[in-house]
Amino acid sequence: MRYYLLLFITTLLIFLPLQPAPAQNGSAPVIIRDTEIENTMSEWAQPIFKAADIAPDNVRMILVQSNDINAFVAGGANIFFYTGLLGKTDTPDEIIGVMAHELGHISGGHLIATRDAMERATYESILGTIIGIGAALATGDGGAAAAIGMGASSVAQRRFLAHSRVNESSADQAALSYFEKAEMNANGLATFMSKLESEELLPASQQSEYVRTHPITRDRIEAIRVRAEKSPSFGKVYPPHWVEQHARLKAKLTGFINPGQVPWVYDDRDLSVPARYARAIAAYRTNKIDQALREIDELLTLENNNPYFLELKGQMLVEFGHVNEGIPFYRRSAKILGKAPLIRIALGHALLEKGDDTSLREAITHLERALQHEQRSARAHRLVATAYGRLGQETIAKIHLAEEAILQGRIPYAKHQAEAALKTVEKGSREWIQARDILSHIENVEKNG
Repeated sequence: MRYYLLLFITTLLIFLPLQPAPAQNGSAPVIIRDTEIENTMSEWAQPIFKAADIAPDNVRMILVQSNDINAFVAGGANIFFYTGLLGKTDTPDEIIGVMAHELGHISGGHLIATRDAMERATYESILGTIIGIGAALATGDGGAAAAIGMGASSVAQRRFLAHSRVNESSADQAALSYFEKAEMNANGLATFMSKLESEELLPASQQSEYVRTHPITRDRIEAIRVRAEKSPSFGKVYPPHWVEQHARLKAKLTGFINPGQVPWVYDDRDLSVPARYARAIAAYRTNKIDQALREIDELLTLENNNPYFLELKGQMLVEFGHVNEGIPFYRRSAKILGKAPLIRIALGHALLEKGDDTSLREAITHLERALQHEQRSARAHRLVATAYGRLGQETIAKIHLAEEAILQGRIPYAKHQAEAALKTVEKGSREWIQARDILSHIENVEKNG
């Protein structure tokens, strides 16, 4: 069987729970994961996905930390948003407009199929393939990835992602049809494109990646505006809580990525929840422990069952060295949200730090549940392998180490671990089937080069 990586155009960003991120001084984009932002954007997209006849559960929102403005779909129905694009938006409907446009590319078949062993690959590896730094990312060598200049990688990225003007217009019209079917105001697509229109006059080296791969013209923007204004839903107001979610999204990104900018963006007299959120995160990011905990406690006083505030406090406590105190907050957050695979991975990690057998077993429960939804998470496989290993269940540990290695492209190591596991399990058992599946996948990868 041959495996294909489907590459589309979109902009997205991802957080784990949101982790402190490296500087962006010309370094390669980095994938980050955040449950709150992913859930928020998925909620906004539900009506559009339905209108496009795309199952919402089949689409992943992936965030990429980069000051550049870009968007694409890759490795299946995974929409990658750069933080630079999110930061440029003023309203949720502008983000929704970009989502709808990218779905238009998918439904229109405006994609490139690349033979690759990416059916089982991390999001980092997918991103690395697109921007030409797959080898560095696959090995987990962040330093190597950061050392690769963005000049060369942007050339590789444009080669994969560039669209024709005909395809752009086609995707616009598809997006507008989704808005009409969903009875949503499409003006956000027009306003976002208008923000980028001036870049068309700049030299290519000064344009954002989105403009370089998504040609934007005045005629195209006018066509979007005219059809949007003719729609019966033009001027329709978006739900107030979406506007609040957008404000919190931008506050969270500012606090984590640019904590030093928080005092300039959010005045001390601003007592809104987004402003307080940004200050709490900025204090955490700059290791102001007492202030960070005080700020998050004040937010929890306002919204004591907010799962994302609970998650943040758990993250703060664990990273400040108070693991036992942080675990209950992660538990409460995961319980409220239900699925919450990223939070369960963080909880599993904290329970591993605790280290007793009871905690290890609980960690396995959360990590295996997380892997039902995060099959591309090399980190989750590594953590669950560690837990099983500490409990003396080395065969299962080897299987997860093999899965981790496949995701990272370390095929020889994966093969070694799977073969070792296969020798010690009963034929027909779950572990035997898993090991055989891994070896079968490796055989296909090796056969198809």
